[in-house]
Amino acid sequence: MNISMCGIDCDSCKFFKENKCEGCRISAPKGECVWGGRCELHDCAEEKNLPHCGKCEIFPCAKLEEWTKEENPERIDNLKKLVN
Repeated sequence: MNISMCGIDCDSCKFFKENKCEGCRISAPKGECVWGGRCELHDCAEEKNLPHCGKCEIFPCAKLEEWTKEENPERIDNLKKLVN
């Protein structure tokens, strides 16, 4: 699996598949997310020098849980697999 910093499986993401997204590790630092602008989750993990949200001491945080409710509910489970 190709997992984003917030737990999305890029290999199954429609934006990644349609080549509209290069993946967050490439596009987010430049502020070129698919929806435009910056990604709060990516920026947070990057500021803490973490490879992904699953390595954070407050995982899963309220922001990640909020985003998970809105879309990609598998995010947290994907990150747990990376940590275990």
